Amino acid sequence: MHETTHGTGHEKSREATGHVPWADRAWAAVLERTGQTAAEVGPRFPLYADPETGSWKTTSRGSWTGGFWAGLLWLRALASGAPQDRSAAAACTRRLAHWIDQDTATRGLIFWYGTALAAGPGGDGLAAGLRDSAARSCLEAYDPERELVPWGEAFGGPRMLARVDAVPGLVPLLAGLGTEGERAAYGHLTRHLTLSRSESPPRPAWQAGPDDGWTPCAEPAPGWSRTTPWLLLGLADGLHCLTDGLNSRAAGALWEAAGQLAAPRLAPADRITAPRLAPAARFTVVLPSPAAPLVPPAQEDQPSGPLDTSAAAIESVALLKLAALARATGRGGEADRLTARARQILHRLCTGHLSARGALTDGCYDAARALAPRHELIWGDFFLAAGLALLTGRMAPFAT
Repeated sequence: MHETTHGTGHEKSREATGHVPWADRAWAAVLERTGQTAAEVGPRFPLYADPETGSWKTTSRGSWTGGFWAGLLWLRALASGAPQDRSAAAACTRRLAHWIDQDTATRGLIFWYGTALAAGPGGDGLAAGLRDSAARSCLEAYDPERELVPWGEAFGGPRMLARVDAVPGLVPLLAGLGTEGERAAYGHLTRHLTLSRSESPPRPAWQAGPDDGWTPCAEPAPGWSRTTPWLLLGLADGLHCLTDGLNSRAAGALWEAAGQLAAPRLAPADRITAPRLAPAARFTVVLPSPAAPLVPPAQEDQPSGPLDTSAAAIESVALLKLAALARATGRGGEADRLTARARQILHRLCTGHLSARGALTDGCYDAARALAPRHELIWGDFFLAAGLALLTGRMAPFAT
């Protein structure tokens, strides 16, 4: 199917009412796959699956991806309404408790995506308590001098790192703790934005150096497929949960960062602008052409290498969240263009990379180490499901 930049009026109308046949079919397939995965892994956590056999590599405690499995189970439970699905999702969320006091900034990924649907539309009080405990533990780890929650030592290596995969999840998790948490969330977000965007392409990882300085890390390397999607996702959540407490200049800076990061991914003549700012603070992003590929290579400088469908799925959710924010601030045209890009991504994933059993294949866990380079990844499945749920109106934009 040829994909136009903006989609037809009929397609957009169906999306607005939640009726997108290809997305509905994909949604059903992903939920069916979720049930199969649950039956296979039992109380363990799926990490990545072989693209041929579908067999999962699992972990006992979930590693940094455990929250995505819990979140996917909650998407299934909320869709089916079945008591047994809800019980399975709730039990999985409770198994994340081990990570509350672990020294890792990936607690944002673990506890936001593992509890948001449970504590929100799921109405699970235990999940809400787990989220609050994790958020407070993360706040205690916040370094006010470095203005971030350090990457941590839980997975080995230097503790005082700034990595873009520490941004999503941790921003809304911290922001839910009131003024102090919002201050930490803003510092954490802007520290990572400042560091990563000091180079082009954005550098995903930095290590603290002497005299409050930072030195670039070699891994993940610039051009990593998930760098910009993770940042866009963190920015979308920051713009949603922080801007009421920011002055116009600070809010405008976040919108500007979103515009600059999204620019290469949108079609020519599209733009993101900062809403409700004084004329001097407004900006326009001049967008390059052509737009970035819908499904990026795992490493930008290796276009013939493996793809990373998980990065594309993350981007689709980030763009749909930004579209909701743009629409809420009276910028319907921008919202339509962001939605169009997200729809194109999701359509490509569902028609080109979704297996007959409902697995999102061609995800790349770690290209540099040739680890699971063309596999089904649990976070890829989660973000594909979340993107489809957002596109078809099954889930509110900031439910997770």
